[in-house]
Amino acid sequence: MATLVPAHNTLPLTADMQRALATSPQPAPSDNARLADAQGGVPQAQSLSAWRIPRYGAPGILVPVTRPMPEPGPGEVLIKIEASGVTRADGMMRAGTPKFARLFLGLRRPRQDLIGTCLSGRIIAVGSNVTRFSVGDEVFGEAGLTFGANASHICLKQDGVLMHKPASLTHEQAAGLCDGALTSYNFLHNVAKLKAGERLLILGGSGSLGSAAVQIAKAMGAEVTATCSARNVDLVASLGADHVIDYNRHNALDKGAGYDVIYDTLGVASFAAAKRALQANGRYVCPVLSLALLGAMMRTRKYGARKARFSATGLLAPEVLRSMLSAVIDLCEAGKFSPLMDRSYPLEQLIEAQRYMETGHKRGNVVVVR
Repeated sequence: MATLVPAHNTLPLTADMQRALATSPQPAPSDNARLADAQGGVPQAQSLSAWRIPRYGAPGILVPVTRPMPEPGPGEVLIKIEASGVTRADGMMRAGTPKFARLFLGLRRPRQDLIGTCLSGRIIAVGSNVTRFSVGDEVFGEAGLTFGANASHICLKQDGVLMHKPASLTHEQAAGLCDGALTSYNFLHNVAKLKAGERLLILGGSGSLGSAAVQIAKAMGAEVTATCSARNVDLVASLGADHVIDYNRHNALDKGAGYDVIYDTLGVASFAAAKRALQANGRYVCPVLSLALLGAMMRTRKYGARKARFSATGLLAPEVLRSMLSAVIDLCEAGKFSPLMDRSYPLEQLIEAQRYMETGHKRGNVVVVR
């Protein structure tokens, strides 16, 4: 840390020294200097705060860390994060579940050891080749497989999953779009290929994915039935569901229910249990991959009219994801979709936020804010 010298101990500049300084060539302003000017003279922080996963486990294994502030590469932007998502997908990555996923993430701990995927914030520095964004732009997006969004700052590629934040959305709302809204949009439009007039059952209608799915499906013209607990029945109905089922009182997967699509947002059912409630050519879609789902996908690809389907939404090409996010933003601006928000925690309380997320009782999105 630099030592501050009191003003009364500094040497006065003579007239000759002042003239020499005024006429001597000055170095070009650094990125930090340009950034300080953009921020009204406030210098850039020299470090970032984040949360590390030292090994797979429960939320309590997370460790707060401080790391050097990254410098954006030629095609990158540096973002000061205002809000970031606390998602079930991040919780599964932290826990290393399902275990076969560790073959890709890391056997004993994640190779990318910082947690967090979805974020919203403001650009505070740009690389020399950046053309899509400028310093001061408010943006939202996802870190993808590099993770590290539950932090104070992050560097992302300009051609990644990064979008200008609509003025109509808060940072908290925007941070949740890449979880529930993006995943549900992909599953309903591209995986299930839901059509207007079809009957859709959403298992888990009050969470991040389910609350988004209810609104997106209604905008598509589907007849929507959703399950939830008794305390959330009115909430889910207010989102636009035509029928709401209290899963503690009724089995939504009764034989002969005749749904065209069953969207299992939480992986609480299986294709074997769901197929009896499907039409003859119905589709069971689920974003939670398991060995049972993988086997059902392989079998139904060749045999039977009823199909089991999965998609790793986050692994799709950035331009595909940006296109879907643009469609979600259009729904927001048309008044057909609004992210459902549950709780906001300070970034310093990420462990508590993760614990709440894992109770299974959250309604909509949970975020951490700075």
